[in-house]
Amino acid sequence: MDDYRRIADRIAADITGGRLRPGQRLPPQRAFARRHGIAPSTAGRVYAELVRRGLVVGEVGRGTFVRATAPDGQPGIALTEAAGTPLVNLELNYPAVPGQSELLAPALAPLLRQDALGQALRPAAAAGTPAARAAVSALLARSGLPAAPERILFTGNARQAIAATLAALIRPGGRVGVEPLTYPLVKEIAARLGLVLVPLATDAEGPVPQAVADAHRGAPLSALYLQPALHNPTSLTTSAGRLRQLADCVHRLGIPVVEDRIWAFLDPGGTPPLAALAPGLVHLVDSLSKRVAPGLTVGFTVVPQDRVEAVARAVRSGGWSAGGFALEAAVRWLGDGTVDRLVAAKRQDARRRQRLVAGKLAGFAVRSDPSAYFAWWELPAPWRADTFTAAARAHGIAVTPGTAFCVVPGRTPDAVRLGLGSVPEPQLARALETLAGVARDGAAAGTG
Repeated sequence: MDDYRRIADRIAADITGGRLRPGQRLPPQRAFARRHGIAPSTAGRVYAELVRRGLVVGEVGRGTFVRATAPDGQPGIALTEAAGTPLVNLELNYPAVPGQSELLAPALAPLLRQDALGQALRPAAAAGTPAARAAVSALLARSGLPAAPERILFTGNARQAIAATLAALIRPGGRVGVEPLTYPLVKEIAARLGLVLVPLATDAEGPVPQAVADAHRGAPLSALYLQPALHNPTSLTTSAGRLRQLADCVHRLGIPVVEDRIWAFLDPGGTPPLAALAPGLVHLVDSLSKRVAPGLTVGFTVVPQDRVEAVARAVRSGGWSAGGFALEAAVRWLGDGTVDRLVAAKRQDARRRQRLVAGKLAGFAVRSDPSAYFAWWELPAPWRADTFTAAARAHGIAVTPGTAFCVVPGRTPDAVRLGLGSVPEPQLARALETLAGVARDGAAAGTG
């Protein structure tokens, strides 16, 4: 009865001993049974035991593959380069530049006075403060969106702004049109709110208006969630002509839009906001986390005038209001030029990192933009996203598989997203070189 466990122990030893590598495909169960002189049903129990231990992952129609981590979540002996080697995390994407803390500190010092601190630590309303509304209104005006201060609401971060806006717009069961690859947290937000995500066809210019009309005709769309500027993960920026077509489309159909502009600050020459073309329908979401720092930030949304109170209620009921201290800090950083200096430095930083990608991954199918802090890598055959992610982690590098962004699970792209902003440049360069080697070696060996 324990024969299958003893065989599973041997396979487990091959995995932890490095004789079976992450991403490597195990033979089909019938072939495995013949090789070991056991019944196919016993082979099935061996594979099920390996899955239970977390050593392999099985995929219907594809096979069984070695995973990158041991069952306790810790890397196996053969699955890392060396014990104690820190993970190079290209999943996270929180850009920082040298001297950032020194730039941020002066504006915070006055807030630490006893009288100022007491005021700053008071709770803030969804509408923020007059100073915060004026500062963000000026910021938006420079990006091509004249926004009356009374249309601006504040949250703790952009994720909360997205959640509050969708909650205010759509009842459970409502349909939200999105790009086929979308921000992973929007998938989570939709699940929690009981919303149905509907993928919309895109092309080289952005979301296709006819796809919006077709989806709406099939069953009414309650809203759209779009990332027209430096789309995450593909870096696509919707063309100006396509934005006008989309504006005409949503006007004609009366569909509200949540426009995510989180990364737009990196491309000053990019297209203007969709909200400038359809202010009565578009709810623009942005934040200061990427411009400034993720630990102390402010999200904000610019909503149509007749939707201000509805979105404000959603912010209050969700407990998503911005903190008073963060609001006051943001006002000071926007007013004294700190944000502008950080933005200028991060634009240069992103371009340097994109040059590293272009050099280290030359010859591969990488989709990106010179201004972006991420890249979308369409893997060479026969690699798949899951096995490449496992192989990368075995080399101490974390990347995000395409499945994280895919709206329709059955249409998983064989691609990974590389976040470029959270590790020092020399470390990024070494990681890209390693990943290129993994991709070439695995493709040559038929791994994946």
